[in-house]
Amino acid sequence: MGKKQVLRQGPISPEFIAGSIAKHQVKTQIGAHDIFLGQVRRDEIDGKLVDRIEYSAYNEMAEDIFHEIREEAFEKFDLVCMHIYHSLGEVKAGEICLFVFASAKHRKAVFEAIEYLVESIKLRVPIFAKEILEDNSFVWKENHYD
Repeated sequence: MGKKQVLRQGPISPEFIAGSIAKHQVKTQIGAHDIFLGQVRRDEIDGKLVDRIEYSAYNEMAEDIFHEIREEAFEKFDLVCMHIYHSLGEVKAGEICLFVFASAKHRKAVFEAIEYLVESIKLRVPIFAKEILEDNSFVWKENHYD
């Protein structure tokens, strides 16, 4: 499969997500979709609230690894199509930073694929998150696999 660009500047809008879903109505061989949306949490760190996260990456390396993960998922699961989008730059608390969308003939494949995709992204893709707190101080976010 051709390499699709995953990294996008800024948050992933609800309109973009809705448009992606709507485009699949013509693909009548699909019987199931599953979607994972990662949203920036307003965590409290040392008594200060997270205002936003600034995402950065080794873009070329990240895109290559996203492509590898996509290819692996198509080999492991009986998917019709799949889309992954991850934010770069600033994303405010409450906004979407990760959109993973899998489609297949049957639901079991999409459920399993989404879990595989999200866990693989968290473990392997070199994306870095700087949590900017309400006073503009920051901490580097550590990935949690829960």
